[in-house]
Amino acid sequence: MRKPADQPLVTGKTETPPERHFHLVNVDDDAAAQAREALEALLAEAPAIAGTLPRGFLDDAQRFVALLLAANRRVNLTRVVAPAEIARLHLLDSLAALPLIDGTAGREAIDIGSGGGLPGLPLALARPETRWTLVDSVGKKAAILGEFVAALGMRNVAVLSDRAEVLGRARDHRERYAVATARACAALPVLAELALPLVAPGGLLIAWKGPLSDADNEVRRARVAIGQLGGGRLSIVDPAVPALGGHRLVTVPKERANDARFPRRPGEPGRRPLG
Repeated sequence: MRKPADQPLVTGKTETPPERHFHLVNVDDDAAAQAREALEALLAEAPAIAGTLPRGFLDDAQRFVALLLAANRRVNLTRVVAPAEIARLHLLDSLAALPLIDGTAGREAIDIGSGGGLPGLPLALARPETRWTLVDSVGKKAAILGEFVAALGMRNVAVLSDRAEVLGRARDHRERYAVATARACAALPVLAELALPLVAPGGLLIAWKGPLSDADNEVRRARVAIGQLGGGRLSIVDPAVPALGGHRLVTVPKERANDARFPRRPGEPGRRPLG
C-alpha cells in the first residue's frame, strides 16, 4: 500500500472543507475480496491488459471497491454492487482503455464526471506515472473522491468540484491534458464540447459507450460537433475484451486549437447541443 497522502486535494467552487469530508466506515471487505477474485479471473482472459498493471494493483483495486461500497451507502454513486459485476462493469471496463491511453504522449489526464471514481481511479491506479485530475460538479461526490484518494495514498490524483464548461475556459486547464476520459457522462455531441476544450492539440478524448455504430444518429451529430471543436476523425473502437460484450470506446483526436467561442456557458452544451 502506498504511503497515505497528507490531505486529499479537493478544490472548486463547491469545495468541502477537510473537517467536513465524509468519513468512510463499515467497509465491506468480503465483497471487495470477491470482486478482486472476479477481476483476477477476468484479467486472465485479457493478458494484454493484465501484463501492463503495476505490482500491487489488485490490492489497491480491492481497497477501492471496499471504499466505493461503503460510500455508496451514504451517497448514490453506483447501482452496480454485486462483486462480480463490479469487477466486470467497473474495473475491467475502465482498464479496457489502457492500450489507447498508452498510445498517447504526455502525462496529464482528466476524467470528466467522475462520480464514484470511474473510470478515473482504476486508470490512475494502473498508471501511477500519469497525473490525473478527476472532475465532478456535485460537491458531495467530489468530497468522497477526495477521501478515496487519501485512503489509497494516491499522490498522482487531484479532485476538482466544478463544471467542465468552467474549466474549459480556465487558463490552468484549457487545452492542457493529453487525455480526457468520460464514462456515462453525456451524449457524444454534448461531451465533445465539454471535453475537447480541455484536451491539448495532439491529445485524445476517450468516451465509454455501449453498442454503437457509424449509422447511429448520436455519432452523426457528434461528427458535426467535433468539426467545430478542433477534433479529428471519430473512431468506434472494440476493446477486444470478450467479457465486456458490446461495450465500445469512442476516440476523438484533438487536431487543432479550440475556437474562442467554446465551450459555451455552463448548461448551454446540454440545452443546445452542437450538431
